[in-house]
Amino acid sequence: MSGSPPKPASQNPALPDFWDQRFRDGVTPWDAGGVPRDLQDFAAAQAVVAAGVPRVLLPGCGSAWEARFLCERGWDVLALDFSEAALAAAMQLVGPWRDRLMMADFFSFAAQAPFDIIYERAFLCALPRRLWPDYAARCAELLRPGGQLTGFFFFGSEPKGPPFMIEPAALEALLASHFELVEDRPVDDSLPVFRARERWQIWRKRG
Repeated sequence: MSGSPPKPASQNPALPDFWDQRFRDGVTPWDAGGVPRDLQDFAAAQAVVAAGVPRVLLPGCGSAWEARFLCERGWDVLALDFSEAALAAAMQLVGPWRDRLMMADFFSFAAQAPFDIIYERAFLCALPRRLWPDYAARCAELLRPGGQLTGFFFFGSEPKGPPFMIEPAALEALLASHFELVEDRPVDDSLPVFRARERWQIWRKRG
């Protein structure tokens, strides 16, 4: 026989069972238990410059702290996760905005209209690296021209994961055909699992 046997679903981060087990066991070191400061500042700035209500997608929303925060601000939010256990946690948190949650696969769900913003936090780094080109293409597909891929990116060279690190040059190569980088700064309130490795970035879709 050649090659390695396939991993059980609970050990494969490309499958819902992997994340179901972690939520059910309470092993969620990526869960901030609140809303990062950079997102709060970004949302406040959008309120000043945006015309109309931003339509925003949160892929891999987990417990959905950020989804609730943006719903409270009146944004048009769709928060996705393909983990049943994650969505159960999100349902408890978002209260009256449960209709903004969807159990779905980011790569195949049917979007009703283009999005203004895709919020990235602990989603790209949760994906096996073989799926990263599909992530970049799907973000470009879902955003309107001039729309923004906005959030937190996890940098480094450690090969193991999740969370899977990416080198800055590799992220540039991944996104540059669809996006231009318009904002990039360090993050000073990261969780321990991401500390000193995260940057807040905004990538604007070309066209």
